[in-house]
Amino acid sequence: MKAKLLFILCAACSSALWAQEAVLRETMGTVEIKAPGSEEWIPARAGDVLAKNGSLSTGFKSTALLSLGNSTITVRPLTRLSLDELVRVQGTEQVEIRLRAGRVRAEISPPENGRVNFSVRSPSATASVRGTVFEFDGVNLDVMDSTVELAGRSGKPVIVDAGGSSYIDETTGRAAPPLEIAAAELVPDLPAGSDSGAAAAPAKPLTVQRGSVSVVIVPYGN
Repeated sequence: MKAKLLFILCAACSSALWAQEAVLRETMGTVEIKAPGSEEWIPARAGDVLAKNGSLSTGFKSTALLSLGNSTITVRPLTRLSLDELVRVQGTEQVEIRLRAGRVRAEISPPENGRVNFSVRSPSATASVRGTVFEFDGVNLDVMDSTVELAGRSGKPVIVDAGGSSYIDETTGRAAPPLEIAAAELVPDLPAGSDSGAAAAPAKPLTVQRGSVSVVIVPYGN
């Protein structure tokens, strides 16, 4: 009876938790993979599997397309990453990528009737998502679709919506709020030959809108 009960419990565990495969769908140029625990880099080709704790590297003018469960990553040139986790638990895919150098574009898609927890970590920051499209180089983040949470060493995350961007201040470890970046981009440059010390007409308050949030920036001295 005990043996039968143990078998039932093991069967239930195996149905709730199983490993997924990271498969190289396309390669262009110099793409190499390294097996877990190995020091040897070997040439990669379409169809190769990147194992958990394995690493992938792209050379100059080289790219790779990596399939991770229902999601895909485009690995840009001169990038090195490793796969820390790829598993499915009760309908939820858990993916963790460690970006050691370079830049990736991630297109995150949850499994049918399921969810996905996807994170890309670098020495400076962690970008975490549950279904979106974004590009990340370990410091700078651009979001094309949905929402990404970005946190640096300071630990305080910022939420970046579609069309927004953020970056990590490498001195303080702070993630820059998207509205702060948008406001800075809207500050006009002085015309060529103008005197920065000359008196100027008072600037008008500026309103920056992001989704349901609006921020009014009142120039100093107004």
